[in-house]
Amino acid sequence: MSKLLFIDTSASVATVALSIDAETAVIRTHENANEQAAVINFMIEEVLQKGSSTINDIDAICVCAGPGSYTGLRVGLSTAKGLAYASDKPLMLFNRLDILSWNINADTKFIVALKARTGEYFIALFDKDGNAVNEPQHAFEKDLAEYTIEGFQFFTDDEHLSIAAPTKVMSMDTAIDVRNWITKATVRFTLKQFDDLAYSEPFYLKAAYTTVSKK
Repeated sequence: MSKLLFIDTSASVATVALSIDAETAVIRTHENANEQAAVINFMIEEVLQKGSSTINDIDAICVCAGPGSYTGLRVGLSTAKGLAYASDKPLMLFNRLDILSWNINADTKFIVALKARTGEYFIALFDKDGNAVNEPQHAFEKDLAEYTIEGFQFFTDDEHLSIAAPTKVMSMDTAIDVRNWITKATVRFTLKQFDDLAYSEPFYLKAAYTTVSKK
């Protein structure tokens, strides 16, 4: 019997879940992004308790490592790594763009485009079968039009995304489907496709945006 713990603080809604033998056992969410660092350990404790488990019962820890909120990514990954170190459990990192692509049923090749900030996006390209065709990357809006020429359909959380072929733009639900995540994670766990705990880092995809003081 496999038990996997899932942690996601990459967006405004934090999620912690427990799966048992590839089935969802417990899910806990928290909708205030500013409180993620304060509540994440309590969420994990509650999920484990409701699942009649302890951290020592967990077989692997899964974490959404971005892209997303810089602070959120650090909260989620540092928590997951700390638990993995302390309990000597394997760690599996997942890219949020991949996770969101599992919700999409497209009859053509497509792009998942998450808004990073005005005019900037985190994107990943997939073939019509949902297989990634490149590494996730950061892109500017002006550079996206070329993909419509190549026949890609866009799925995005930005209703203001404007490209050469607007009929190619579809709205996308950015809520992570935990059931799909559990299915994919269970396959990776079975294949023992774990990440290096010491060198695991968030998928930032772009440098932090900073400003220079005018004083």
